[in-house]
Amino acid sequence: MATINLNRPDRRRFAGPRTSGKLARAASTGGFHLISGVLTLAFLFPLLWALLNSVKGQAEANQQPPTWFPRTWSLENYRGLASYGEGIGTYLFNSLVLSGLTVAGTVVVCALGGYGFARFEFRGHKPLFGLTLAILMVPYATILLPLYIVLGKLGLQNSVVGLALVLVMFQLPFGIFLMRNSFESVPRELEEAAMVDGCSTFGAMRRVALPIVMPGLVTVGLFAFLASWNEFLAPLIFLNDGTRYTLPIMLVNVRYGAYGIVDYGALQAGVVIAMVPCLVLYLLLQRFYVSGIVNGALRG
Repeated sequence: MATINLNRPDRRRFAGPRTSGKLARAASTGGFHLISGVLTLAFLFPLLWALLNSVKGQAEANQQPPTWFPRTWSLENYRGLASYGEGIGTYLFNSLVLSGLTVAGTVVVCALGGYGFARFEFRGHKPLFGLTLAILMVPYATILLPLYIVLGKLGLQNSVVGLALVLVMFQLPFGIFLMRNSFESVPRELEEAAMVDGCSTFGAMRRVALPIVMPGLVTVGLFAFLASWNEFLAPLIFLNDGTRYTLPIMLVNVRYGAYGIVDYGALQAGVVIAMVPCLVLYLLLQRFYVSGIVNGALRG
């Protein structure tokens, strides 16, 4: 006589749903990776195309239809940029100085402003914070002319320092918003404990709060660097001396070329030089950037 074990589950009964569930998860994961790979190639293709065109000869870079890969590898375009105008080194140095001043000013002002809005209660602080955010709705191109007049009164026209002050002002609304939310995520008890031990308010901020909100601070600095490094309109208006031009202005001049002829090889070489610092900084600070965006978005 056959015996039936009532305590033992019938595995065949559950094999079908489990297998179909695994197949569905595998298909979902495979589709996700496929779409991610396609998007990655779509974003990387222009960068790879610029790099390949920059190492072609001038004739090959300008020919139509274009070639996918260089027939002969050449650094002719980079050598041409070295002697273009004031030289690529001058424009690169001006962009680095401008970006450095913008990042330093933005980080300092946004850290102090964000801490003030997060920690101090004063009359009108909420309307003032809202007014600061409202600046984001004003197209910055509409205030360039008044700023040009103000810098003229201050004697800062045609000055990298004056231009840096303008770019710092453009970064303040978002930077203060992000730093205010980052400081609000820090427990007040940590700073109060530091002040009990003898720290001043500024000392508690510098020694306790700032190390904790470092991802947000790095995010603000990275945004300021990318904005100032790629800015074209403001340097075009505020600078009128060729020796103070930045890299984007030089690239536009290369784009138009002589007699309307575009030197695509030199233009692509300039694009490669311009994008290298941005890529390096982003790769080095990526973990801070992602963490800072998340922390700044959790509090409002």
